[in-house]
Order: sequence, then structure tokens, then C-alpha cells
Amino acid sequence: MASLVPAVPQWTPLNQGEKPEFFTHRLKIFEEAKAKRAAERAALPEDPISIKLPDGTVKQGVKGKTSPYDVALGISKGLAENTVVAKVNGKGWDVKRPLEEDCDLELCKFDHPEGRETFWHSSAHVLGLALELKYGAHLCVGPAIEDGFYYDVYCGGATIASADKQDIEKFFDQVVKGKYPFERVEMTKDEALEMFKYNDFKMDVLKRKVPDGAICTAYRCGDLIDLCRGPHVPDTGRVKAFAVMKNSAAYWQGQAGNHTLQRVYGVTFPDAKDLKQHIFRLEEAKKRDHRNIGPQQELFFFHELSPGSCFWLPHGARIYNRLVELMRREYFKRGYSEVITPNVYNMKLWETSGHAAHYRENMFIFNIEGQEFGMKPMNCPGHCIMFAQRQRSFRELPWRVADFGVLHRNEFSGALTGLTRVRRFQQDDAHIFCKKEDIEKEIQDMLGFVDFIYGKFGLKYDMFLSTRPQKYVGDLETWNEAERQLTSALDANKAATGKEWKLNPEDGAFYGPKIDFNVFDALGRKHQCATIQLDFQLPIRFGLKYTASAGNAGPAGGEGVHV
Repeated sequence: MASLVPAVPQWTPLNQGEKPEFFTHRLKIFEEAKAKRAAERAALPEDPISIKLPDGTVKQGVKGKTSPYDVALGISKGLAENTVVAKVNGKGWDVKRPLEEDCDLELCKFDHPEGRETFWHSSAHVLGLALELKYGAHLCVGPAIEDGFYYDVYCGGATIASADKQDIEKFFDQVVKGKYPFERVEMTKDEALEMFKYNDFKMDVLKRKVPDGAICTAYRCGDLIDLCRGPHVPDTGRVKAFAVMKNSAAYWQGQAGNHTLQRVYGVTFPDAKDLKQHIFRLEEAKKRDHRNIGPQQELFFFHELSPGSCFWLPHGARIYNRLVELMRREYFKRGYSEVITPNVYNMKLWETSGHAAHYRENMFIFNIEGQEFGMKPMNCPGHCIMFAQRQRSFRELPWRVADFGVLHRNEFSGALTGLTRVRRFQQDDAHIFCKKEDIEKEIQDMLGFVDFIYGKFGLKYDMFLSTRPQKYVGDLETWNEAERQLTSALDANKAATGKEWKLNPEDGAFYGPKIDFNVFDALGRKHQCATIQLDFQLPIRFGLKYTASAGNAGPAGGEGVHV
């Protein structure tokens, strides 16, 4: 759905030394909604509940009264003060939000992935308030990201400059020193629309994403009130060290045709020493930045006339080709055959595969003789055409093919980052067409293959099972079976090698679940690299068949595995 923000959004300039006019109205609606919800909760019975901790200990509490903070405090004051966020039955939960039923409870500190994400998300709210106080900014979105957080704001056409860094940090510190609690309130859509009627961007989100009659949540910390699911840290005083990292322009919803916003990036830590260490690591990373080393050593470079497309110089081409040779040898040892496929296909292919509906905006598409064609962003549909080119026998399965073909993806220019995010690239890409009973063995073999290659280069990695996303193709039963197969393969690999894996909910491809590999570089930075995807959908969409046995004329469907 297109943006509903007017061509000229509402805006009132902020007079120096004053607070934005919308603060008073926003607080009034918040307090009214808070009072209503408090009255509703007061009428609920205070039943006893059981709270199970990860070590199996069971604590007793009272429904609507006992919070994770109370449980932590009952163990030790230090644990209570260092707990950033709780997980209740596997879901994020404010530390001081009362529990509502019998539950499993996990208390997460900053060093926990969800603790760090919550800490940075809460810090984004503090940054949002700092930007409101300095500019009268209208808040848009402020998520946690891998190395901190950012906030996109609308400033009535004004630009936030790098020279404003100290002022922003000053306002941020004021909010931290206030130790304002994060207060959560549930609101109706109408209440939220009234609260944020001054902010066309929040109105856009509410109208597009919150169904009529639904309940949404808002959080307050000091003068700031923001539409947000949460969870958050207990109060702003938890944030001990902050730095503005950079600022840039951005587009509403990431679409170049929408309004231009101002983006401020920041990072925070519970301790000033951690912030200094982080900044030191970033400085060291700059010295090792491949975007600088490549041109300096005459390996490769990028040019503005072909954004996101690498120019490989002779020395770089030699290294590149040696890597391809290594992969060719290893593919051959493992029973793969190399194939070559076209770069350009009629859009009918991408309609069959589902990419036209789910991936079109990331493709380069053009017109030839009145028909739409697209540069391939991936090899799998072409390999399906190859498999279907003639009748296949069960004796040919598993059919393993590898492809080093050129791929193109229409990434936003602002997302391009050296060799790690490009528009034109080649990958050691392979597909396996096999029977259902062969899936687990094939995946286990691929897990070993990936481990062998990363081991050659001394790379450490983590594995994640990424499950069904909200936008997906196919039926639920098929997805559940695919996820079960990958889980079984990962468990078998763990039993054989001791290699742990983690769950990454709702981050699978639109056509199937996948195993993602996060590789760590010399500075401990994480990079998502290899992926193993189990695809039950493409064989169905392309009608792929194989003959089950010599005496059986009835065909059976094949399954696809991407690596």
C-alpha cells in the first residue's frame, strides 16, 4: 500500500528554548488511556501463578502483580539491576510489567542477544526524545540494528548536520540523567490516531498497519511517547554511555519517491569502557576495510558508472579464480555437475517461480519487443527448467548441479557496501533434486561441506534455522514438514559434531525454510554468508516429476534443496 503521508506534512518550527507544542496533547491522551487500562486491570482477580526459571526452579507469584523484576530481586539485587529484558514463554517482556499467567521466565542481561537488542531499541527512544527536544522533530521509525540503532525523523525540510553531534549527545544525556521509567499502555486505534494526529508519518503507520478495532501499544519515557510494541529497559538511567555515530538522509518506508527524512545513528552501552572498546574496534575495522585494501593492493575497485558492480583487476582476478577452482574441485568430489544457465529470462518464468509476486522490486526488469524480461537474481528457476527438459528416472536422483553464473539484484544504492552488498555478483550456487527420504542425508552432507570450506580459511560460524516468514507461498502442512526435516538434519549434525544451532523465527525465504550461517571476521564482526534452503514449492510450481520405478508409469514429485 502506498504512503498516506500528504505531499506537505504537518510541521511547526520549534522556538529555541521551548518544547514542542505536541508534548502536552500527547501526554494528555496517554494519561487518559493509562487510567482506563488501570481501572480495567483493577477489576481482575489476583490469582496465584507459577513462574518456572530456566534451571527448573519454580517461583510463586500473583497474576497482574508480580513482575520479572520482582522475581529477579527475590534472587539478588544485582540480578534485578542488571536484567535488561525478560522472556515470558519465549516472548520479550518488560522487566517491570506484571505477569499474567503461569509461565516460563528467562531474565536477559545486556550480553544476551535479546538483551542487547532491547537495550538499543530503548536507546533509540531516548535518541528520539533528544531529537524532539532539539529540532521539534516528528518521529518516524527507530529500530535497533546490528551495531546500535538509528532514528528517522522529519524536520520540516531542515537537515541534521554532523556539527550537531555534541548538541544531540547533550540532550540525550539529559534524558538519561532523568532516569525516566518506560511506561507501557495499550490503546485502541482511535486513541492512537488522536494521540499522533500531529504526526502524518505515525498516522500513516496506524492507518496502514493497525486494523480497525485492534489494540496497539505505546511507550512513554519522560516527555517522549512513541507507538511501539516493546519491550524496553526499566528506565532511561540504564543507558550509561552514548555516542552519535553518523547521520544521513533517508526515505520514508525506504522508497526513493517518498518524503526525505533525517537519520541519526547511535550506539550505547551499560558502561563507558564498553563504548570505548566499541569505538576502538570500529577504528581498527577502518584500517582493514576491504573497500580501501582492494584499490590499494590493486585487487578490485568500484565505480559510480556501475554502482554495486565490482571491477576485478588482474591480481584480484587471480585470487577470485583460485577460489572458484577450489569450489569446482570440492563440488566434483561430492558428486555435483557444473552447469551454465542464461542471464535473462522472460517474466513468465519468474511468475511461475513466484519471484514476480514476491521479489519483483529487487529485480532488473526491461522490455523486449513488447514483453517483459528480467535479469536473474538467482539460479534456481533455471535449474528447474534443466531438470524438466526431459523425463527423469529415480536412478538419476539425487541430481546435484552447481552454477557460477552471474546474478543481478536491484539493491537500493544506500544499501550497497563494498563486496558484502552488491548488485552484480557470482556465488558458488548449487541445487539438489532428490527424493524425500534422501533429504536429511543430503543436508547433513552439505553441513559437512560448508564446515570443510570455512575450516580451510579458519572461519568460525554460527548456524540458525530460519522458519516460515509472514509472507510465504504454499500450504502450512508442507512448511511444517520442511522445517521438521531441517531440524532433524541439524540435530543429527549436532550429535555427530557437537555443533550447536539456534532458532531464527520467521526469517525463512518466501518459498521455504533455510539454515543460515553467520561467519565472524578477524574483528569478531558477523556476516551472513552460506545458506541451505529446503524448497518444497518450486518442484510443485514447475511440475517437476521423475519416474518412480521401471515398472511404474506413475510419476512422483521431486524435492529441491538450495545451497
